[in-house]
Amino acid sequence: MFSLYRPSLVAFCLVTALLPVAHAADEPAPAAPEAAPATSATAPAPRPPLAERSADEAQALQRLVPKDEQRTLEAGGDSFLALWKPANDAEPKGAVIIVPGAGESADWPNGVGPLRRKLPDSGWHSLSVTLPDLVAEQAQARVETPSTTPAPADGQTAPAKDTPDDANANVAQATSPEPDSAESTDAAQAGDQHAQADAERIFARLKAAIAYAQSQNAQTIVLLGHGSGAYWAARFVSEQQPAEVQKLVMVAAQTPARVDDTLQSLLPTLKVPTADIYYAIRDQDKRAAEQRLQATKRVKDSPYRQLSLIAAPGDSAAQQEQVFRRVKGWLGATP
Repeated sequence: MFSLYRPSLVAFCLVTALLPVAHAADEPAPAAPEAAPATSATAPAPRPPLAERSADEAQALQRLVPKDEQRTLEAGGDSFLALWKPANDAEPKGAVIIVPGAGESADWPNGVGPLRRKLPDSGWHSLSVTLPDLVAEQAQARVETPSTTPAPADGQTAPAKDTPDDANANVAQATSPEPDSAESTDAAQAGDQHAQADAERIFARLKAAIAYAQSQNAQTIVLLGHGSGAYWAARFVSEQQPAEVQKLVMVAAQTPARVDDTLQSLLPTLKVPTADIYYAIRDQDKRAAEQRLQATKRVKDSPYRQLSLIAAPGDSAAQQEQVFRRVKGWLGATP
C-alpha cells in the first residue's frame, strides 16, 4: 500500500543534501594570492677587458728586475715597460734597442735577457722594450652579414635568384657576393685593419725607445730583433727609414703569422748594415736563411750579412754565449 509520507521524505532528503552546496555558492571566492612583485631584469654588468699578456709579464718583471733598470715609456697613449742598462764605459759606443719576439718578455732568458745584460760590458747601452699583444693573431669572431632580402609572406615563395624583375636586378645579382664570400671578405678586411693597427702600435713603441736612447746621448743606435721581433725591427727600418737607426741585427728571425710582407721580401729594401744571425743546426732555420740570402743577392751592394750559430743543442749557456759573441763581433767590425 502506497504511503502518503514517502514523497515528502524524498523531498526532504534532497533539500538537506543541497543545502551545503547552496551555502558554498553564497560564500565569496577566496582572493587570488597576490602576485610576487616583478623584479626588474637588470643586465649583467659588463666584464672588464682582460689585461694583455705582455702587460701581465711587465708587471712580473717589475717585481724581479732592479728598479734602477726600469723605465716607463709613452707611445700613442700607451705606457710600456723598458729595461735600460747603461754602458760600462766612459765613452759608450751607442745603444742597442732589443725587440723581443712573440711570447717573449723584455728579459726573456733566450737571447733577449743575456744580450741586454752583457752588451754594457762591451761599451753599449742596452734598452729592451716590451711589445704589445698582436690583435691580428688573436681568434676573431665570425662576422655576421645581415640579410637584405625580406622574408616571404605566408603562402608566398621567395623569388628565384635567376628570375629578376628587371635587367638592373639581373646585373645586381650577377655582381653581388654570396653570403659566405661576403663574410670572408669582411673577415679579411678586419684582419688587414688589425694587422695595420698592430704595426702602428709597435712602430710607436720603437720610436719612443729611439727617443729615449737619444736622450741618453747615444751617438749610434742599433735595432736588434729576436724571433718575430726581428721581423718588426726590419719592417720598421724598411717602412719608416729612420735616420737615427744606423744598424740592424736579427737573431733567429721569424716571420709572424697573418702579415702581408714576409721577412724575405723586406730584406732587399733595407739600406742599413744588417746582420742575420741564425741557427745552422736547425734544418728549418737553415732553409729559411738560404732563402733570405738569395733574396738579398738580387740587390747590388746589399749591406746584408749572415752569421751562423753552431752551438750544440741543449747547451743553453753555450748558445747564449755564442749569440753574444756574434753580435759583439759584428758590431765591432761594422763601421
